Amino acid sequence: MSRDLPALRASHQDRDRIVETLQVAAADGRLTPEELETRLEAALSARTLAELAELTTDLPSFASAVAVPKDVLVIDQRGGKYTRAGRWVVPRHIELRPKHCTVVLDFTEAVITADTLLIDVSLRHGKLLIISPPGLVTLDTDGLTLVFSKVKQRFDSGGDATRPQLRIELTGTLKHASVVARPPRRRLFAT
Repeated sequence: MSRDLPALRASHQDRDRIVETLQVAAADGRLTPEELETRLEAALSARTLAELAELTTDLPSFASAVAVPKDVLVIDQRGGKYTRAGRWVVPRHIELRPKHCTVVLDFTEAVITADTLLIDVSLRHGKLLIISPPGLVTLDTDGLTLVFSKVKQRFDSGGDATRPQLRIELTGTLKHASVVARPPRRRLFAT
């Protein structure tokens, strides 16, 4: 593969694409934390497309998984419950505009491709539930305006060093609403 691209110079966008591919591979358990760190350093310092190609030759193609997420996920639901769980690719920005609705964002199996997620909130008479394994997510609520509302964070200490960390910045307004951040519930019985 590297012979096909001998001296073509890599762009910032090319490097970013490889970094995202490596992060997805690490989240899938295909790379150890040490391998990820080594390959990320090599990707960020690569000068040619050939150098970048060498970093992913032993990995399956993640082009579809990386290209799927939109830059912005808009959630504008009236009533009921909206859930994003399982294996989903986290966008860089979420616009949250529900009314009388519970929104669940479960990061337990999510593929994180950026270090920061901006959630712009306009939530009335509802709840935002953020579920995250210990140490994966940090929550910044300094940009929130609370009107008869509350924010509860119940994250455990510790964490998984093999997964990328995600900083969630919440901005906007909660009116008669709540944000709850907690770890996943433990299963009492194995199936």
